[in-house]
Amino acid sequence: MNGVPGPARPAVFPPGAARWAALAVFTVFVGIGLARMNPGPPAAVAAAAVAIGAGVQLVLHRRPLLGYAAVATGGIAVLGHGMASNVGWFAVCLVGAWCVLAGGRRAGLAYWALAMAVFAAEWLWFQPDPGWGAWMAGTTLSVLAGLFIRHEIDLVAQLRAAQAGLAERARAEERNRIARELHDVIAHTLTVSLLHVTSARLAVEHDPADAARALAEAERLGRESLDEVRQAVGLLHQQGDGGRTAPLPGADELPALVDRFRSAGADVTLTIDGDPGRLPATTGLAVYRILQEALTNAAKHAPGSLTAVHLGVDADAVELAVDSAAEPGTGTGVGVISMRERAESLGGQCQAGPGGQGWLVQATLPLHGSQRRAGAA
Repeated sequence: MNGVPGPARPAVFPPGAARWAALAVFTVFVGIGLARMNPGPPAAVAAAAVAIGAGVQLVLHRRPLLGYAAVATGGIAVLGHGMASNVGWFAVCLVGAWCVLAGGRRAGLAYWALAMAVFAAEWLWFQPDPGWGAWMAGTTLSVLAGLFIRHEIDLVAQLRAAQAGLAERARAEERNRIARELHDVIAHTLTVSLLHVTSARLAVEHDPADAARALAEAERLGRESLDEVRQAVGLLHQQGDGGRTAPLPGADELPALVDRFRSAGADVTLTIDGDPGRLPATTGLAVYRILQEALTNAAKHAPGSLTAVHLGVDADAVELAVDSAAEPGTGTGVGVISMRERAESLGGQCQAGPGGQGWLVQATLPLHGSQRRAGAA
C-alpha cells in the first residue's frame, strides 16, 4: 500500500498469493453449496458460476466493489435455497471480511447491512430457522475481524510514514548542522586570511620580512581551515564506517582563537571567569563557534576597533559576551542565525544586535541541560 488510507478511502486488497488464496477458499464454500444441487442442477450451476465470477472481480479489485459483492451474495443465496444448514453460507462471511479489507470501513459496514437484510429475509419469510441467527452472528464477527485487521494495517502504514518523516527530519537537521560547521570554518578562515594578505600587501614595500610573516600565517590558516573542513565533512560518515576525524575545537581553545585574530592585526581582549575546561564537549564547541563567528563579523565590519570578549562559567550556565564597534544592520544575517541555532540546540539562547560599543553578541548556555542532552545522545 502507498500512503496511509483513511476510513473512507478504499485500499487495494493484499496482492499476490493472499488474494488468490482467499478466492480459493471462497470457491470451496461455493462448491459445498453447489453439492446439494438445489434448486436444481441448471440453476445451481448458474448461481455458482455467477458467484465465482463475481468473486474473481472482487479479487481483481474491480469497481463497483459492493456491486460485485451483492452479485456474489445473490448467487450464494440461490445455492443456499433457503436452508440455514447449507455450509455454503460461509462464503457470505468471507465476502464481509473481504469488503472491509479491500474497500475500507464504509464498504464493509454497507455489506454487513446487506448481509443482515438477506439473513433476516431468509429467517422471516422463507424458513423460520434459528440457524439464521448463527449466520448473522458469524458474518458480524467476520466483519469485525476485518475491521480489526484493517485498523492494524492502517496503523502500521501510519507508523511507517511517521518513521520516514522522523528520518527525513533527522537528515535535514544533520545537514543543517554540517552546513553551520562549514559556514563558520570557511567564513572565519577567509576573513582572517584576508587580514593577513592585506597586511602583507601594505608591508611588502617597506617591511618585506613582516609581509612574508603575514603570508606564511595566511598559508598556515589555509591549511588549518582545510583540516577543519575535513573534520566537518567527516561528520557525514555513519557510525562504524571507518571514517576518522580529529576532535572538534572546544572551550580550551578560545585563547588560541583570540590569538589568531590578534596575529592578523585585530584588537581583541579576552577575560575568562571560571574554568572553561569543565564544559561538556558539545557546549564547548558551541561557545567556540559562536565566538568565532562574532569575531569574524567584528573583523569584517569593524576592522581596527577594539573587541572585548568576556566568558563566564558558573555552576549552572556559561555566558559569552562579545562587544565590538561593528555597525548594526550590516551583513546577510546568516551568521546571526547560525549562532542562535547553536545556542537553542543546547537549550540556551543567543542574541545579537545593537548594544555596547555598537554591536553586542550575548549567549547563555545551560550546563546541566547540555550535559543531559550529551548523555542522551
